[in-house]
Amino acid sequence: MALGKFFKSLLGDAAGSSQPEPSEPIDYKGFSIEAAPINEDGKYRTAGYISGELDGETRRIRFIRADLNGELQAAIDHSVAKAQQIIDEQGAKMLNNTHL
Repeated sequence: MALGKFFKSLLGDAAGSSQPEPSEPIDYKGFSIEAAPINEDGKYRTAGYISGELDGETRRIRFIRADLNGELQAAIDHSVAKAQQIIDEQGAKMLNNTHL
């Protein structure tokens, strides 16, 4: 049963529930952050995208964390803070990945 919820969270619920659209990009230390929390049964998982330039090419990396928030705005704020932390810790080398 829990496995079904896991796959629904990754693939989206075919019954029509929708995920919030990514937030407007926020510039941070030469990178662009888009918060995109994942709706999981009324709670929001910390997630989003970090974009930056690597070798003349713009790369967009997806990140997902275990943290859950009960309110969408709190999840957006937390997603931005986590993205900033990732940028501070990893810098441009993270752009070599496809997801974090």
